[in-house]
Amino acid sequence: MTEWLDAALSYATRWLDYQMQQTQLPGCVLAVAKNGNLILERAYGVSDLATGEPLTPRHRFRVASHSKTFTAAGIMKLREQGRLHLDDNVGAYVTGLHVDVASATISQLLSHSAGIMRDGTQAPHWMVREPFFDRAKLFDELAKPLAIEGNTRFKYSNVGYGLLGQVIEAISGEPYGVWIEREVVKPFGLSETTHDTPSTGVPLAAGHSARIPFGRGRIEGHQATHALAAATGFTSTAADLARFFSLLYPKVPTSALSPASRKEMTRRHWSVIGGGEPRHYGLGVIGMDIGKHALFGHAGSFPGFISRTSVVEANGISLTIVTNAVDGFANAWVEGIVSIFNIFEKYGKPEERLADWALRLWSLWGALDLVPAGDKVLFTDPGALRPLTDHGEITVQVDGSAHISKANGFGSFGEPVRRCYAPDGGLQQVLMGGNGMLANASDLAIHPLQSASI
Repeated sequence: MTEWLDAALSYATRWLDYQMQQTQLPGCVLAVAKNGNLILERAYGVSDLATGEPLTPRHRFRVASHSKTFTAAGIMKLREQGRLHLDDNVGAYVTGLHVDVASATISQLLSHSAGIMRDGTQAPHWMVREPFFDRAKLFDELAKPLAIEGNTRFKYSNVGYGLLGQVIEAISGEPYGVWIEREVVKPFGLSETTHDTPSTGVPLAAGHSARIPFGRGRIEGHQATHALAAATGFTSTAADLARFFSLLYPKVPTSALSPASRKEMTRRHWSVIGGGEPRHYGLGVIGMDIGKHALFGHAGSFPGFISRTSVVEANGISLTIVTNAVDGFANAWVEGIVSIFNIFEKYGKPEERLADWALRLWSLWGALDLVPAGDKVLFTDPGALRPLTDHGEITVQVDGSAHISKANGFGSFGEPVRRCYAPDGGLQQVLMGGNGMLANASDLAIHPLQSASI
């Protein structure tokens, strides 16, 4: 295991705690895994605002489009068994399709390049106004022409993945859920994952709306997804997702899929056109870069829930965050933790002599985190979504004296950093140049405009 990882995770959990307070989300769970083994899991907040029930790592979430990765793994397993080929036309397995839909290949469906409409001509299920498509309604949509010409660009399609579920049913002769749970979920060693709404007796996190415009409300987020389960139905925990995706890492020694299948899934087949940072798509897998590191994984949006998993390709570390509100920051937080990893990988494990510099400081202007890394103490705003990307540095001498050794031109570069203690020996404030930062937020509330005595 990388020697800097414990320190990086220690700060990541502290940063995520601040982010939860800042965003006022109901709850989230973070899980980290490698080689199928869980390294860390941490729950924050509540599972249901109406009851105040504390959230635990065992609560299950709707993980939405993570379902596509499970479906893709199922298709690759059928391929390994010689029961289909990726360049087969889908019409060879499923009837009742528009002629142009029938000509799409399995690979095009997996990579969202078949040209099929995203959600159908009408999709009230995403607004929780009608049930998700049953088989008849799915085939009503699949009998319509392609939205665009196939194999011309990336075009995301839940309907297309619903069709892949029908391929699995046609080949296996079994319901999608029965087959996928036996042939994929169980072989990957997942005990907290089902293809759709789970049976009673397991803890379920409640879904919630955004705060704007009417304040957070409870959303009925555990409705059955029927024929769209292959695209969006799965229910899971952060731990199971992190472990599953870590076992899709092509270099992992043992997995339920062959290395060749994992390489093909995680290979970048198409660039995602438009949007912000460049993203790519493989076979049921999203790819992107954070700093110098390539990631693969998936994200999920379901009424009341936002989730995200990413695996760092350089080391196989898998990160999952699940949230129980439609404005959850799962995507930004996973990417933020990867950016924290990048910094700790650069600076290395913090020197032991700097351990007592790990602090959260407060002032009228907000919070400031001091983060030991290598032989430096970094300082950063914990409210930032990538907190260490634009950090400053403090150099601490052997005699305990310190100064700001990295800061932008508007900061206090070169000036001293002094820790100031109360008569009882407790840390009272840290002077960054001439600006006092309080060690206890409660002191700020009592005397918001006064510095603690030096």
